[in-house]
Amino acid sequence: MDGLQREDKGSLSRQRVRSDNVQEQCIWSSPGGGCEIPMGKQIFCNRSLNMKNIVAVGFDMDYTLAQYMPETFESLAYDGTVRKLVYDLGYPPELLEWSFDWKYMVRGLVVDKKRGNILKMDRHKYVKVAYHGFTEMSKGERMATYGNTLIRDSFDEPDYALIDTLFSLAEAYLFSQLVNFKDKNPGKVPNDTDYARMYRDVRAAVDLCHRDGTLKQMVAKDPGKYINEDLSIVPMFKMLRDSGRATFLVTNSLWDYTNMVMNFLCGKRTLDGSSPCNFDWLENFDVVITGSSKPSFFHEDNRANLFEVDPEFGMLLNTDNGTPLPQIGSTTTRLPLNGLKKPCRVFQGGNVAHLHKLLSIEASSQVLYVGDHIYGDILRSKKVLGWRTMLVVPELEREVELLCTWKAIRKGLRLLRKERDLIEDQIHHLRWSIKFDSVDADKRHILASELNDLLSLRENVRLRHQEMQREFHQKFHMVWGQLMKTGYQNSRFAHQVERFACLYTSQVTNLGLYSPDKYYRPSEDFMPHEFDILEV
Repeated sequence: MDGLQREDKGSLSRQRVRSDNVQEQCIWSSPGGGCEIPMGKQIFCNRSLNMKNIVAVGFDMDYTLAQYMPETFESLAYDGTVRKLVYDLGYPPELLEWSFDWKYMVRGLVVDKKRGNILKMDRHKYVKVAYHGFTEMSKGERMATYGNTLIRDSFDEPDYALIDTLFSLAEAYLFSQLVNFKDKNPGKVPNDTDYARMYRDVRAAVDLCHRDGTLKQMVAKDPGKYINEDLSIVPMFKMLRDSGRATFLVTNSLWDYTNMVMNFLCGKRTLDGSSPCNFDWLENFDVVITGSSKPSFFHEDNRANLFEVDPEFGMLLNTDNGTPLPQIGSTTTRLPLNGLKKPCRVFQGGNVAHLHKLLSIEASSQVLYVGDHIYGDILRSKKVLGWRTMLVVPELEREVELLCTWKAIRKGLRLLRKERDLIEDQIHHLRWSIKFDSVDADKRHILASELNDLLSLRENVRLRHQEMQREFHQKFHMVWGQLMKTGYQNSRFAHQVERFACLYTSQVTNLGLYSPDKYYRPSEDFMPHEFDILEV
């Protein structure tokens, strides 16, 4: 019988079906492990990575270990942001009636703050899809705005903002709503408020929501409402640690929130008193660093002080680069954690040099860091440090499934594209013959008739190709299409994934489906001249 079908009720590592019909994949080290992995759960490799060379595996928490539900968590953030705009920043009360469509925005988009536009571009930074608020811009409008400049725009800060995290989707949607509202009701927004000011106000309102603790308090009351449960997290940690790797957590969240979230993920404990939080989850790590202020954490010249956190009381204790300092009037340097089998030290702040010292890391290439944020987690750790990186892209699982489902349409698009090329070559040849070849009037008339037939055929094929392209585009997303593609080119987001992530996958626990000693190897690169020859 196939390993995925055998029952092993005594192991937490086995695949099981929960009451909500969500399946947990069995990890590699379980009796039924080592099975064929579904495409949506696979880890994809951009650069060779031999896990035997990795001595420490690190994790981000928010949207990496903790996968938030956009329909609840992002809606909560959206509602809080709207209230801040109205009650703190003077926006009209009509905004309180707005709602959030959590499916509308996708990662990889770019906000044009000055013009009030949302853009999707390819890897060469050509704008292929653009909306002003919720109104699509025509090809002519796109070209006039972004395609006719003498100097190519970099589409970076300060005039543009990248929607590169799932946290950014609600604020991008709210910005589009405000653009529409301003265009239709110019007198109702605060005086002298242009599109760029509205975006700054949205960002300020988002920051206020996070600073006042409202979001975290709501999540703490009912984490199961906002965070997806994944029973594979603890078995994955155990497998990595049993294989001899150190494990660490580096998060920008502070200790109180980190402890609550990790209690839920590792033991389904909450702060409501029904199942009180404890510190058992720390057994899964060697070092935990909270309040890390990534991406500045990844710079060794960052002079942030490193404080040790007393987990029981949340107090910060002074350290000398991680070495505990005695407190005045006390002979002890830190409070012990009762019941913790293996000591895990918890810190706040510091920088990557502190982390390397605490874990006895000799070379940056010995570290694999898993995160969800290209700029906050992956780019800096890769470019500045040389850490090996794995990017978590939750949207990837659905993207892969749709690619498999609609691959016939994609094949049809390639065939139509080739047909268009062939017809256009014939048209060019006929036009050349009519213009330059010495042919009599009858022959010229025949050639002209053939040319008209080809022009009609080309238009027919063009329309079929255009309609099929639109259909394929909308299979993935009605507005923005494929996450990783813009037409025939990789999207800007895909280009960033390819450049900065050694590995990428849909869920952090997919790491547990592979041997901890696996050698990840990338697929072969192909040049355009190789595709037809090798039938790629």
